[in-house]
Amino acid sequence: MARHNTARHEDSPRTPGAAAPARPAARQGTARPAPDLDRVIHERIRLGIISALAVNDALTFSELKNLLATTDGNLSVHARKLEQADYVACVKSFEGRVPRTQYRITAAGRRALDRYLSHMEAIIKATRDAQR
Repeated sequence: MARHNTARHEDSPRTPGAAAPARPAARQGTARPAPDLDRVIHERIRLGIISALAVNDALTFSELKNLLATTDGNLSVHARKLEQADYVACVKSFEGRVPRTQYRITAAGRRALDRYLSHMEAIIKATRDAQR
């Protein structure tokens, strides 16, 4: 039988009035605010979807599923989230009697991905600069 560690984790709820866990002190004068990342894109599967669509004209549901090695349900949920943000357009059709779902990145999705990549580049640069 597996034993569970009962030690408190940093993200565990605290008892009211309990002190917050200690955080490492920032070096004097070097603290920088982290850029706000687009949480719609930042999730791994959604980042994979939008990145794949950025370098392809269009991809089918099956192509994305195989490319990202995910399940139907997982891909469906994440693709819908990108559609709701207007980052991805979805077109459903039939080839004979077989349904076909095809995705394309929208102009808004391309702009959002560009902003996201710029934010990530800024984080990487700041991290590298801080290590010098």
